[in-house]
Amino acid sequence: MGVALADVAKSFGSTQALRGVSLEPAAGEVLAVVGANGAGKSTLNKILSGALAPDSGDVLVDGEPVRFNSPLDARQAGVETVHQHASDWTIPGLSTAENLVLDRLATGEDGPWASPRRLLPKAREVAEGLGLHLSNAALLDDVARLGVSERQLIAVARSLSQQPRLLILDEPTSALSATEAERLFTIVRSLREQGVAILYVSHRLGEVDALADRVAVMRDGLLVATFAKPFTREDVVNAMLGELAEDIARPSGHVAGKAIVEIEGARLFEHSTPFDLQLREGEVLGLTGLIGAGKSELLGALFGLRPLPEGTIALDGAAIRPTHPAEAIGHGVHLVPEDRAAQALIPGWSVRGNATLALARRFFTQIGRERTRVIDLIKDLRVRTDGPEAPIESLSGGNQQKVVVGRWLLKPARVLALDEPFRGVDLGARRDIAAKARELSSGAAIVVASADVDEVLEVADRIVVLSHGSVVQDVLAKDATRESLTLAMNA
Repeated sequence: MGVALADVAKSFGSTQALRGVSLEPAAGEVLAVVGANGAGKSTLNKILSGALAPDSGDVLVDGEPVRFNSPLDARQAGVETVHQHASDWTIPGLSTAENLVLDRLATGEDGPWASPRRLLPKAREVAEGLGLHLSNAALLDDVARLGVSERQLIAVARSLSQQPRLLILDEPTSALSATEAERLFTIVRSLREQGVAILYVSHRLGEVDALADRVAVMRDGLLVATFAKPFTREDVVNAMLGELAEDIARPSGHVAGKAIVEIEGARLFEHSTPFDLQLREGEVLGLTGLIGAGKSELLGALFGLRPLPEGTIALDGAAIRPTHPAEAIGHGVHLVPEDRAAQALIPGWSVRGNATLALARRFFTQIGRERTRVIDLIKDLRVRTDGPEAPIESLSGGNQQKVVVGRWLLKPARVLALDEPFRGVDLGARRDIAAKARELSSGAAIVVASADVDEVLEVADRIVVLSHGSVVQDVLAKDATRESLTLAMNA
């Protein structure tokens, strides 16, 4: 007995997000939930966590129907959730210590005037429950100074401190390095042994294969299949997509064109080794490495977010040194950022408004033309939406990502950089984005940065591995393996 769903349905307008779903994560079990973007996973999570109420059906706690009117009700029933989006993990403006013990602050357990310093012992205890060893300075500093992966670990540690009956992990490794992810896996296995039910939502089938006792597959709001170990990835993918899985077609023997971008003597960090790098026309370059290896720093230098400490950048043979994104965009350099929720989407705006931000100055008086282009984009990338005027918040995470990527596909580019474009994106959406990127590469340089070696092997013609801010491997994708890339990443 525990927390379960019985014949739950939920609709948003004409869209049926859940259609009669029954699900019961068992105590001491890791139940993975997989499915394409828009399959209903997020809605299922929100109902279990008290953020949404079902239109019909029941949430059961120990076999008895209950109604969660808020996330607090769910938490009081023992349900803890670590959400997918970085903006949901922490509260900027508060210290890391305060974010670790938000529950104590909310209940006034430490008094109305508890200072961050007074909270240090308990905050350190919560952090060390996940193996995080933070200095006093780090605990007292604004949590906003932490990177995406560190903030996610703070959210996980806080949830674990509540000793949940059901722990929902929504894409929990999307921002974590391999080492951090392995630490989380150890915690998940330990919680399973302690009898905690774990609902594990992930698009990374390797993780599902390694951790899950059962896999529930959702498609179009339905629970279409459940697999118990042993199961195969092929069976899971076929159930997800409703078709036989096919490998991504990467052209064999591709020939890269001229160098569009030439980077020489580049140093990403103060003490890193300088390197040279070319981005070529007609080529999709995969940029990989552990979190903190320098991927985002390199893309940031191209896009005018941060200068290179040392080195030069040439675009079509002319030296550039963009100091602002507007300057980079003027050169034809476009970036899809890592944190789409905080850096790329405007809440409250429509799909059309978010998709055409890059065109605003050119087409602000041509709404009809703008709408037509967005409708074409929705078709090309197979964005699941009620239409161009639908609120961006009504889309699943993967479909939001397609809109962000599509924004820059509407505007001609010389360089298109995609920073972790597949984070929280299912296999089908990944194929759509990769296919569009490859289509554009005929006249531009495309860079796809990802810490997931399977993703870069899937989409890239050539792969560059960064470690500690330096290039440690530059290889054609056809000559690379998961093992060789992982070894280079950890060099």
